Amino acid sequence: MIQINKLNKGANMNQVEQVEIKKDDDLIKNERVKALKNHLELNDEETNQITLENGEYFHYGDKEYLVLTEDEAEERATDYIKESVWAFNSSFLSSHTGIDEDVFKLLSEKCESSNDAILSMIKDFDHFVGDAISSDGRGHFIASYDHDEHIEEINGDEYFIYRTN
Repeated sequence: MIQINKLNKGANMNQVEQVEIKKDDDLIKNERVKALKNHLELNDEETNQITLENGEYFHYGDKEYLVLTEDEAEERATDYIKESVWAFNSSFLSSHTGIDEDVFKLLSEKCESSNDAILSMIKDFDHFVGDAISSDGRGHFIASYDHDEHIEEINGDEYFIYRTN
């Protein structure tokens, strides 16, 4: 929300009126488009070719991108990690559970079906997520194409860009 103090003209010039302006979805999408435009170094004509699919995936040519806020990126990375703990390195899992690596080597053979069991062994999931992101970067868990995270600032807001195909 943006707040503007506006001086009224007239008899009482010291009176201040507060006008509340909220960012709507169109503006946020527009800011996301601007962020992607800056990241891809597009001109206005090229920017008009960006399309939005499923409310969150931006397409330019044959390339697909997510443009997320900090909170959205954290949530998406956390969700991905939660669904894929079975695929983590045995030594990393051992360090967050206190359980021998050999147990995780056996469980990893069961692939996705061992995910809930492994998840239940992790002592502090928030710390686990923090360590995973700090080790590999958030892009590793969101940008399925190149595992990179790019940051663009638009009107004081940071947007995180991930290529997904």
